Amino acid sequence: MPREDGRALGRDVFIYDLRDFDTLLGGPVLTAGMTNANFYAMVDIIIDILPPGPFFLQDENGEIIAQHAQPLLPGRYFVVADGTVQKTAEAAFARMMSFQPTRTNNEFRDQVRERDGRCVVTKEENPNKEFEIWDGFDAAHIIPIAYLHQWNVQGWSQQITIPPSQRPYGTINSVQNGLLLDSAIHRMFDSYSFSINPDDGDKIICFQRDRKRIAGTSLDNRLLQDPRRPLDTLLRWHFRQAVLTNMKGAGEPNFEHDFPPGSDMMGEIQSGPKAAERMEFELFNRLANHMLAGVDTDEEDKDEDKHDGNGSDKG
Repeated sequence: MPREDGRALGRDVFIYDLRDFDTLLGGPVLTAGMTNANFYAMVDIIIDILPPGPFFLQDENGEIIAQHAQPLLPGRYFVVADGTVQKTAEAAFARMMSFQPTRTNNEFRDQVRERDGRCVVTKEENPNKEFEIWDGFDAAHIIPIAYLHQWNVQGWSQQITIPPSQRPYGTINSVQNGLLLDSAIHRMFDSYSFSINPDDGDKIICFQRDRKRIAGTSLDNRLLQDPRRPLDTLLRWHFRQAVLTNMKGAGEPNFEHDFPPGSDMMGEIQSGPKAAERMEFELFNRLANHMLAGVDTDEEDKDEDKHDGNGSDKG
């Protein structure tokens, strides 16, 4: 069973209101590449100040922390502001891995593979790509299909300049919403173990201890120079969710993602933490995939009708 306090384990940076040393506002696990400027940006995500106003951070010695590129140091930090400081009420969007391939997803997969050719985080090349062997490499969505409604509400669909060929349900399967990732890195990306900060040179920020030596590095430069690259707004959304998930308060629980064949996936989800949110994600994921699969079926039916002589080319 996942631990409720799993995200807080290993933290060596802690954030408090200067007026309240007893209430933990949150904090990160300190990893390579995390700077004071990054820290300010992340603290700004997890706190609210009422009435709204500026803030600064000071360390345990009372010294003000400048917003510069110096490495963040372990310790306790205090938010100093004129207003009341509290944890934000904003909740992170829960996420879990789920693969339900459809033909529209296949187009997404193929375009991401063709554009990237390697894991854009570890920079590991696929030596077998010329043979169309992609074992260990996944085409990952930045915004998961389960959040198709959120995709439309936020207006991301209108920002896509390279839409998929089949668009009845929007543009969420655009190559601009994808990254080619090593399979293990994909799991870490989906669980918000790390994220990409588009406002700091597309730097990779790890929120758990870094076993892949990716913390502080940046996305593949070849991808960043490609006009088909992912949109900054999408990476920024993922980064925000990762900060809320890992740094706010005690952090969100770590979810189980390993369900071998024959295991009771739904039963384990229902008995685990955040059951309602996870079930909702799984429901929305299946519904969105069903809608997209319906597009595939309709297109295939039309093709079959044409081959059978039953279709019509008239408008």
